[in-house]
Amino acid sequence: MSPEALSELISAIAHDLVAQGKAGDLTDDLIPSVDKLTVMRPKDRAHGDWASNIAMQLAKKAGMKPRDLAEPFAAALAEAEGIESVEVAGPGFINITLDSASAAAVVDKVLSEGAAFGRNDHLGGETLNLEFVSANPTGPIHIGGTRWAAVGDSMARVLEANGATVVREYYFNDHGEQINRFAKSLVAAAHGEECPADGYKGAYIDEIARRVIDEAQADGVDVLNLPRVDGGVDADGNPLGEGDSQQREEFRKRAVPMMFAEIRESMKNFRVNFDVWFHENSLYEDGEVERAIADLRERGDIYEKDGATWFASTNHGDDKDRVIVKSDGNYAYFAADIAYYRNKRHRESNPADVAIYMLGADHHGYIGRMMAMCAAFGDEPGRNMQILIGQLVNVMKDGKPVRMSKRAGNVVTIDDLVEAVGVDAARYSLARTDYNTPVDIDLDLLASHTNENPVYYVQYAHARACNVDRNAADAGITHEGADLALLDTEADGEVLAALAQWPALLSLAGDLRAPHRVAHYLEDLAATYHKWYNVERVVPMALTDPEERQDDAAREALRIAKNPEPARAAARLKLNDAVRIVIAAGLDLLGVEAPERM
Repeated sequence: MSPEALSELISAIAHDLVAQGKAGDLTDDLIPSVDKLTVMRPKDRAHGDWASNIAMQLAKKAGMKPRDLAEPFAAALAEAEGIESVEVAGPGFINITLDSASAAAVVDKVLSEGAAFGRNDHLGGETLNLEFVSANPTGPIHIGGTRWAAVGDSMARVLEANGATVVREYYFNDHGEQINRFAKSLVAAAHGEECPADGYKGAYIDEIARRVIDEAQADGVDVLNLPRVDGGVDADGNPLGEGDSQQREEFRKRAVPMMFAEIRESMKNFRVNFDVWFHENSLYEDGEVERAIADLRERGDIYEKDGATWFASTNHGDDKDRVIVKSDGNYAYFAADIAYYRNKRHRESNPADVAIYMLGADHHGYIGRMMAMCAAFGDEPGRNMQILIGQLVNVMKDGKPVRMSKRAGNVVTIDDLVEAVGVDAARYSLARTDYNTPVDIDLDLLASHTNENPVYYVQYAHARACNVDRNAADAGITHEGADLALLDTEADGEVLAALAQWPALLSLAGDLRAPHRVAHYLEDLAATYHKWYNVERVVPMALTDPEERQDDAAREALRIAKNPEPARAAARLKLNDAVRIVIAAGLDLLGVEAPERM
């Protein structure tokens, strides 16, 4: 019997007790929904397989003492099929012990459902637009963006496992001052000049500048001899903006797609595949910005002051109103944010019910204005718009921070990290920590093949389970004839309990937008499995002399552990395979491979 099944049983008993008049003043409408009824694993296994605090949760509403309410709950639970015993403990905890067959039923469920075990559709019917990474196309993806790549893609997989339709989206900031600074940096590099004070530095700038020159030359364009005078027209005769030049425009036009291509390739190599690559510039070219402003104006949230156009964001909780069209006629950056959110909610293909933004720590100050904008469009902040703020990543080696990029200067890039530790270790290490907290990445640890390395520890559990399968096949042991009631040792019970917790954990990880919980679960399951592997056997192993000299009880326990009868060996093989399936499914949600040999 799973924790979910126990929660449903406890809920049914609560309603029955109300109907029978055994629950004091409690009424049906005061009983929480099933998902709010917690069934937990006791810290001390002697207290049972599972525990419920339902009596303590409802005692005040019932006008009863918790222990007095717990007694009728315990009596009803004791009559249920699959429950061996029930006791009331402490102030009103209900401790439940399952019979062996009921506890082991999770094994057949896992083997029957395979990788689908634990998946559900409780987030079904909603389209979640998940925007993450979204680094400017002015350089390689740095370590902060790499964290969002690992966390964002893992989060998307977890949300899909809970039934949601997820649109993975990358927003290219290809409009505005950062692109101008990029172009200026390239022109300076191409002429061997010092990088502008506000420009981009690193060997990659020289590399991209050289590639632009070579590409232009192949097209018959001598880019270095194009006019560097501000203003004028571009190669197609279109007027250039003030402070621009034909040469800078040519570098911009050719270099930005090169950076797009690099970013796409880095994401692909990191096993992150986006559904939508959205270009900020399209918001201006397609008139989306004007339409968004017109929409807000019609809603009464746009006004003019000091020659500028303002968004009255204080009407919706922001600390001050925001300029969206400056007095010089140029759009403020926030204008694109407004248009982009409106586009997500109303686009023809997969409009977002929920727009989730994954932003860096330096964007915390944007939350107020973003939520105000959401409310101005008639949406619910925190519901239709959700903003997740990620914290910093420190890369460590020999206990000291490292800056190891040859291309990008004094930063660590996604390609640097993958080259140092591989995709599996990079993704797992970044996804296993709550994005709300800073994280230190220890390169020495992640490159090691020891139990201290979390990804190795989990992957080794999967490889070990695969090895058990190979040994069992060599010994002629299959699932046939398995008696799951014989999974009755303490080690068996710990593994069974860990497996039973996977569905609830997966659901919670989706609701809380917390893929790191999947990693923590896998590490706990791996630890439980490794302990089980060390004390139980699937394939018989002869007793050694020292073991034979122990007392009868110890020898009998060793005989069962190391030389299980066929029905027990087959049952343990099933348990082994259930663990293998769940670990592989969990690793897949984190975008990490499950090796069969290590």
